[in-house]
Amino acid sequence: MRILIVEDEKKISEFIKRGLKEENYAVDAALDGLEGLRMAEENPYDLIILDIMLPGMDGLTLCARLRAGGFGAPIMMLTAKDLVEDKVKGLDAGANDYLTKPFAFEELLARIRALLRKTPAQPSTTLEAGDLNLDLLTHKAFRAGRELILSAKEFALLEYLTRNQGAIVTRTMISEHVWDINFDTATNVIDVYINYLRRKLESGRGKKIIHTVRGKGYILKP
Repeated sequence: MRILIVEDEKKISEFIKRGLKEENYAVDAALDGLEGLRMAEENPYDLIILDIMLPGMDGLTLCARLRAGGFGAPIMMLTAKDLVEDKVKGLDAGANDYLTKPFAFEELLARIRALLRKTPAQPSTTLEAGDLNLDLLTHKAFRAGRELILSAKEFALLEYLTRNQGAIVTRTMISEHVWDINFDTATNVIDVYINYLRRKLESGRGKKIIHTVRGKGYILKP
C-alpha cells in the first residue's frame, strides 16, 4: 500500500514516514498543499494523511479539490484542531477520518488499517489466498502452516499480490504501490523480488501460485 503524507511540520512528517515504512508501507511526503496536490494528481495513492494548516493550499481546500477531481482513495485529516465544527468541516470536505494531534502512533496505524479494509467481510489484520495466510499486524506470512521468512519488501510485495489475487498486476502497478516515488523503473528489481518470493513460497514442494502473464505482468492464483 502506498501512502502520501501532506504535513508542513517536518519532524512530524518524518516521524510518521519512518513509522509507516517500518510497517511495510511505501510512503511519500509533501511539505505544502500545492506540492501535495501535484503529487496526488501524478501518483496513485491508496491513502492520504493530510494536515489542515498548510502553506500554499490549506488541507480542507486540497481535500475538496481532490474529491472534485475524482480521487477516491481514503483521506485522513491529521490536525491540532479538535473542535467539533473543525471535524465537521474536514468530513464535509471529503475526508474519511479525522485524528487530532497529539496522537498515539498505534491508533494512527489502526485507523489506517480500517480505512484500507477492502470489504467488511475481509478482516483488516489478515489476508488469505488458499493455503497462504498473511498477518498484517505481525508481518508474518504462512503457507500451509509453515512460516515464511520474508524481508520487509518481500512481505509488502506479497501483500499487494494477495490483495489483488486473481487479477493481473503489471510491473508499473507494483512499482506504484510497493515502492516509493524514488523507485527506478528501469531496473529489474521487481523481477528479482518475484523470484525471491517464488523460491520461498514453493520450497518444500509447495504448488506454484505466482504466475507470469507474458507481456503483461503477474497474477497470484491460490
